[in-house]
Amino acid sequence: MDQLVERFLKGDRRALARVVTRVENQTDEGREYLRALFPHGGRAHTIGVTGGAGSGKSTLVGALAAEYRRRGKRVGIVAVDPSSPFTYGAILGDRIRMQDLALDEGVFMRSMASRGAIGGLAPTIDDVVAVLDAFGFDFILIETVGAGQDEVEIAGTALTTVLVNNPGTGDDIQALKAGIIEIADVLVVNKADHPGADVLVSQLQALLSLAPAGSRRPPIIKTTAVKGEGMEALAEAIDAHRQELESSGQLEEQRAIDARHQVLGIARAILLERIRVSTSDEELDALVRRVAARDLDPHSAAEALVASVGG
Repeated sequence: MDQLVERFLKGDRRALARVVTRVENQTDEGREYLRALFPHGGRAHTIGVTGGAGSGKSTLVGALAAEYRRRGKRVGIVAVDPSSPFTYGAILGDRIRMQDLALDEGVFMRSMASRGAIGGLAPTIDDVVAVLDAFGFDFILIETVGAGQDEVEIAGTALTTVLVNNPGTGDDIQALKAGIIEIADVLVVNKADHPGADVLVSQLQALLSLAPAGSRRPPIIKTTAVKGEGMEALAEAIDAHRQELESSGQLEEQRAIDARHQVLGIARAILLERIRVSTSDEELDALVRRVAARDLDPHSAAEALVASVGG
């Protein structure tokens, strides 16, 4: 283990890949690597890219990574793909869309399956991001699944959240709904060369004008990611948000909020695993049957499970 950590800290990409795999698979060895490497992170700017399916997130992530590489920055990419509810397998097609970056030594890309996790992310996303941070990447781009309007978990992982919209979907008003738009630090109208892009920009501007006085209004950036257009403006908007966090003193506060989110999430996972291990199928089935028969309410049943492991 010590040798692999030493190679990792010297910038060995093979060591990075091995550590990421062990961390992603939630092995005991992976947790030891994470404990050893976690103190070496904290410098990367984490950027979440979310939005509906078909909005062009993967293409935009690839184009933004290329923009950062032109600026001499090192980029880590974590792309989450939806997985089967039965096998938890995934196609991991985002890697296919970003093949142009595959041979760039300044870019490391890892595709992950959501494995049933809600919120558009994967269960071990925070751990993988922490490993990439410790490796010394300047920027870490995190692409969510893109399944709908409830993908707000990314706000607890990324310092800057980019919400990607695109015109011509037949229901542009979906972009204006509460929830996901409220976590956006930068709004992107992608496929800006399509008809209706200016209308969508106007709709977003109208929505932002309804925000309470004094509240932050995220910038709206027009991009055509497939052509690489608008990436410079997007990178500058992201940098401006980072500078805003630093100058206002909100950066440390945001890191604390993200850390709270991660700690509570891991605690929930540990508690659930303890319940799974300590509760037999027969005991669980007995509780479930009582709930189904209305002899016991679900909250009381859940409290009984938690109490059984001393929670």
